[in-house]
Amino acid sequence: MRAHKTEGIVLKRKSLAEADRIITVFSKHYGKISLMAKGVRKITSRRSPHIELLNYSKFSIYKGKSMFTLSEVETLSNFSILKKDLKKIGYAYHICELVDSLCAENQESQQIFELLKTTLLDIEKGKDPKIVVNHFEISLLKLLGFSSIEQDLDFNTHRFIESILERKLKAKEVISSF
Repeated sequence: MRAHKTEGIVLKRKSLAEADRIITVFSKHYGKISLMAKGVRKITSRRSPHIELLNYSKFSIYKGKSMFTLSEVETLSNFSILKKDLKKIGYAYHICELVDSLCAENQESQQIFELLKTTLLDIEKGKDPKIVVNHFEISLLKLLGFSSIEQDLDFNTHRFIESILERKLKAKEVISSF
């Protein structure tokens, strides 16, 4: 099996069995992918700190029968300043929820990857998260093909996204309390 290397941002994690996790990553070269991370829940795992939510990491993966499997990982940025501020974390989770919900698996988009990374960096640097996230939402929708959204003056991005997903956004409730 040939190993592939890519950079990505961890969007979500799901525990599996006793010691494994399935992590969802938005990667630079493959778009949104699910990775089987075997043994990362063991206390002795060296890969565990590198696959925390919101981490920007370099992944070495190989294609299994149904999904990619993680072989090695190295953190490039853990957005530590962002993770120390509850308000910033709320906005970051909202962004990750949008990317996870709106983007299809295995659809490469370096533009969306760069938008996601830049947005997280902007929030970490202390830019107004409401403005940054609003720009992110509009840019993401444009990249996904919803190009006429800015022409409507009464446009509400949250309502529009929820109509696409046909469900309420979970992180929206968190950030509305700020």
